[in-house]
Amino acid sequence: MNGLKALILAGGFATRLRPLSCTRPKMLFPVANKPLIDWTLESLSRCGVETVVMAVNYMAEAIARYLGPTKYDLGIIYSREERPLDTAGPIKRAEEHLRDGPFLVLNGDVISDVDYRELLNYHRRKGGLATITLIEVPDPSRYGAVELDGEGRILRFVEKPEPGRAPSNYINAGIYVFEPDVLDYIPAGRPVSTEREIFPKLAGEGLLYGYKASALWVDIGVPEDYLRANSLLLERMGGVQMGDDVEVDETAKLLPPTSIGRGVHIGGDSVIGPHTSIADDVVIGRGCRIENSIIFPGAIIGDYSSIKNAIIGENATLERWVKVETGSLIGDYVTLCDGVTITGGVTICPSKRVEESILQPRRVM
Repeated sequence: MNGLKALILAGGFATRLRPLSCTRPKMLFPVANKPLIDWTLESLSRCGVETVVMAVNYMAEAIARYLGPTKYDLGIIYSREERPLDTAGPIKRAEEHLRDGPFLVLNGDVISDVDYRELLNYHRRKGGLATITLIEVPDPSRYGAVELDGEGRILRFVEKPEPGRAPSNYINAGIYVFEPDVLDYIPAGRPVSTEREIFPKLAGEGLLYGYKASALWVDIGVPEDYLRANSLLLERMGGVQMGDDVEVDETAKLLPPTSIGRGVHIGGDSVIGPHTSIADDVVIGRGCRIENSIIFPGAIIGDYSSIKNAIIGENATLERWVKVETGSLIGDYVTLCDGVTITGGVTICPSKRVEESILQPRRVM
């Protein structure tokens, strides 16, 4: 894999994760207390990739500022879209960096432990122009199923098939190997969809193959999948991970798997976990209960508050006796006042002050 490159599609707006994505790109969302992009870069580095091309658009400066020119022994190049170019347009825009051999393409919002070496070896054995990683799911109707022949060649795609009508349970995992010749199939200067425009052409010419992977795979597109990815990675890490300068009262309980960042303070009789990530400098009062949740840096959780299956933004404040229920997203710098209950499915935009309970799913602008 000498000199192998990977392009990461990192320009999306993450609209389904608003309001958290209003103030940071999805690539920097913490998953098990590490930014999403770090999990991907570490995996690429372990598999021998040398250079990563970051195809960026939304909040590109924040990504470049965080990553810099190198990380995990990878050289990092930035290719910026002036306007959104869908999924194939950014690949064409980065063409000058991708002409010297087969390269990987990854959707940036996927957490996976696919073996990229195995994927590349399979691609070389098949001799096609492109290989798509396929993941088997119980119900492909949410995605789009793939029909293959006996040689692993992809014959067609069926978008969101009706239950029981799918040609297979294999779906596109958003991880590919392309030969440089694929770039000639992508028109320049306009948005182009890899899935709707390029793959059908390659399939029609018999040049597209599918690699069936048995691997961890989560597409972090919606809050429930974001929480699931956090939970799965915590399970793999195991135990209670603890940063430096953490203060935990002797009467508090930490239930594994849980990750506690640097400088966290946890008060007496609080129960944290399982499947919970508490980021750096979070303060948790007495008698709190937090489970299956993600707490961003600097949040303050007041005494006797409870959080379940929810995401709390950076520097948010929950005063005393606050309750946040399943599927709610609390934006950065939000204040939830004493005794407020936030029912499931509520999203609250940054810097809002909420003084009364919200008992129906809605967005607070």
